[in-house]
Amino acid sequence: MTRLTRKTVEELTPEQREVFDEIVANRPVRPQNGHIGGPFDMWMRTPEMGRLLVNLAGYFRFKSSVDRRYIEITILVTGAFWKAQFEWFAHEPMARKAGVPDDIIRAIQAGEVPDFSDEGDRLSWCIANELHQSHELSEETYAAAVSKFGETGVTELIALSGFYTMVSMTLNGFDVALPEGVALPFDK
Repeated sequence: MTRLTRKTVEELTPEQREVFDEIVANRPVRPQNGHIGGPFDMWMRTPEMGRLLVNLAGYFRFKSSVDRRYIEITILVTGAFWKAQFEWFAHEPMARKAGVPDDIIRAIQAGEVPDFSDEGDRLSWCIANELHQSHELSEETYAAAVSKFGETGVTELIALSGFYTMVSMTLNGFDVALPEGVALPFDK
């Protein structure tokens, strides 16, 4: 947390502490003296907003109609677009675990068009990439994505791109540092 003033658990307001406890109860990370990591430390400073954002993140993570592999590709494209160091650090291993091939991960990180063998991979990349680059979806991409994911899935992937734009901006705006000794995934 390069810019955010670090608080101990005891320094949190009762409302912040309530959100802190909710986040900790539902995340695999263990806090260190009031520090959770990622965007969560910033979000819990505004408890009502933090609770809403954490719940929305949980929806994307556990309730989306879209396969986790495609969710992770969308997150990687968004993180790479914003050069969000911490976002990439956190989601690259999640993408691997979800089955995203290493060559696709490396191409996204380098800002190149990956070589796709899976149509869902290609379409999730196209949705996020087109929205970030041209700020809209082509008719071709939209039609193919609806055919693959349905309108609900396309809605979720578009919203996911926007949500992780906010996550990336939060991480970049507060200059959230990577753990000591971890190389930056993107040049500064």
